[in-house]
Amino acid sequence: MTDVLIVDDEVLIRTGLRAIIDAEPDFAVVGEAGDGAEVLPLVRSLRPDVVMMDVRMPAVDGIQATRSILATVPDPPRILVITTFENDDYVYEALRAGASGFLLKRARPEEIIQALRTISLSDSLLFPAAIRGLAAQHATRSADRVARARLTEREGEVLELMAKGLSNAEIAAELVVSVETVKTHVGNILAKLQARDRTQAVIAAYESGFVSPS
Repeated sequence: MTDVLIVDDEVLIRTGLRAIIDAEPDFAVVGEAGDGAEVLPLVRSLRPDVVMMDVRMPAVDGIQATRSILATVPDPPRILVITTFENDDYVYEALRAGASGFLLKRARPEEIIQALRTISLSDSLLFPAAIRGLAAQHATRSADRVARARLTEREGEVLELMAKGLSNAEIAAELVVSVETVKTHVGNILAKLQARDRTQAVIAAYESGFVSPS
């Protein structure tokens, strides 16, 4: 069972998301919040696996709330940003702050559930083309980050395939190695880049120019 906390200042959005999520046998909504200021104590008490976080809220926005969770909560939940607009600086900053992906509020129910499954498994990148589009607007922020990480040639290949959205199994097939070997490479990449998950690693790759968003 995957426990989900919904954070959005619109009651209708929270109600709709709860109905969609609770209809799935392997998901459960364990709580709701109307602002980022309410999130931290709820995360500490409810221990959700995933937080669906609105990026724009009146008091504390999703970026600040994401940073607070990741900075203070041991073994923090995955954070899925929900937003009205895809090409939003707030969304990109939330991803840089540590969110694992984002989802448009107009997404269909099946897309919402698939996004939650992808985020909770963290085995592939959620909506890689959309992240690539955002990265194209924010390239070269940290040009030497990947260079400083001193990735091996094989780790570089794995990072490039991660950026394309391939899962560990798909990367293994592409490189003709075992899935366990890919997992080891992914772990090494995250450690060297000091990235929480593959989303942050891919953003670092785009921002450094190691992978081109074009």
